[in-house]
Amino acid sequence: MGHPPYPSHHHHHHRHHRLPKRIILVRHGESEGNIDTEAYSTTPDHKIPLTPDGLAQARRAGASIRRLFDSGGASWRVYFYVSPYERTRSTLREIGRSFSKQRIIGVREECRIREQDFGNFQVAERMKAIKETRQKFGRFFYRFPEGESAADVFDRVSSFMESLWRDIDMNRLQPDPMNDLNLIIVTHGLTARVFLMKWFKWTVEQFEHLNNPGNCEYRVMELGEGGEYSLAINHSEEELEEWGLSHEMIADQKWRIHARRGEWNEKCSWYLDAFFDNLAETDHSLELGSNHALEDGNLASVSVEHNCNYSVEDSGQEHESIDCLLN
Repeated sequence: MGHPPYPSHHHHHHRHHRLPKRIILVRHGESEGNIDTEAYSTTPDHKIPLTPDGLAQARRAGASIRRLFDSGGASWRVYFYVSPYERTRSTLREIGRSFSKQRIIGVREECRIREQDFGNFQVAERMKAIKETRQKFGRFFYRFPEGESAADVFDRVSSFMESLWRDIDMNRLQPDPMNDLNLIIVTHGLTARVFLMKWFKWTVEQFEHLNNPGNCEYRVMELGEGGEYSLAINHSEEELEEWGLSHEMIADQKWRIHARRGEWNEKCSWYLDAFFDNLAETDHSLELGSNHALEDGNLASVSVEHNCNYSVEDSGQEHESIDCLLN
């Protein structure tokens, strides 16, 4: 349950390829819509541009990511995936200023990592009321009128991840296995959270507690020594807490730093214990428990039988009293 979401037989093919060193999720810079929601009522969501501050944020994010790559010591290259929205493409262009052509393998515009669809030309007052309803309903399942729920986004992000693994597996992204491969996904806040939820198999309840990344904030999933990806290599415990990860989720991220690929984290309650009240530890204790239950059940049926007989004798309303006891 701890391994990446693709079939295990892939491990045996293309042994010369290496997994990406890092997968980085970047939220776009500040957009006109972030500072004035009225923008959505006159401009389609996908055409809303970055503000001057948003452009500067993206340049700073690019420089910061470049420093991270250079600090690794190894030779490296980078491949980008970008949402087709104006604000993500502009963010990508500014991030790109920190990289020369020889460092960039390529870019793919990827529709499946676009923003959650909130419906067309959104009226500010109506959207405010709708977002209040969403808070009551739950962020994951609430579907915007004429738009999408986070659950819908989860489905298309899952499909994108399958393609991502196929790209890695077919060696499309890494012509030279001597270089560290870094993937940068320039996307949107909710899409990034859903990506992490899918990757790390977080539950809907865990998703509900996650906070949206700030503009041009990024999340670095780095490959640990055993082949698992972890957020805890590049990010502090305090950061992970700020993002809304529980102590248990943070402990899992730390475990992943050293975990061997395909290993199972027994301490992860959301892989088992969170779904059951209290399971027997072994089949033997299960048998003991069921024998006790049978004995208790026999006693109960005897008393029901006794009551039934009693009630049948004492009452003309036989069916009613028996139904009463058995329901």
